[in-house]
Amino acid sequence: MIELDRNIFLFLNSLHTPFLDRVMWILSMRTVWIPLYLAIIWLLFRKYGKRVWIPLSLVPVLVLIDDQGSTLLKNLTERPRPCREPDLAGMVHTVNGYCAGMYGFVSGHASNSFGIATFSSILLRKRWITWTLFIWAFLVSYSRIYLGVHYPGDILGGALLGLMAGAGVAWTAVKLDKNIKK
Repeated sequence: MIELDRNIFLFLNSLHTPFLDRVMWILSMRTVWIPLYLAIIWLLFRKYGKRVWIPLSLVPVLVLIDDQGSTLLKNLTERPRPCREPDLAGMVHTVNGYCAGMYGFVSGHASNSFGIATFSSILLRKRWITWTLFIWAFLVSYSRIYLGVHYPGDILGGALLGLMAGAGVAWTAVKLDKNIKK
């Protein structure tokens, strides 16, 4: 399994161009997505009105679960990032010399983006929003492979963590909203 993950990584990471270097670098930046986050807040406000505080108050819980969960798993598994793997020296394409921390399983970018996509999709229940958010989560996650800092398995693990956390926190928001509306 590890060898397959490594081979898929090397293939995907090798598909680089100067143009894509810039695009993937930007996609991986958290601040570039602030307009998307503001759009989600606006859509939640439109749907929930005065009760928008319910889902918004749970967003920090979601981010905490995704961030701390991914950090905990990184420290437990201690799987080196591809750019830090001695066996891959000279084979990994990185951008701007960026390599991040020591360990990569699971991807915090993947867990956060898939967590937000799942949470927002469940609460907003619009097909176009769901498609947009999951394409965004996929692109952010792929950018981490492209930049040489995560294996595909790191991304899948992060996506799974995000999907579970996003669904759990969204379920909590729906239950709280129903109880408050009574």
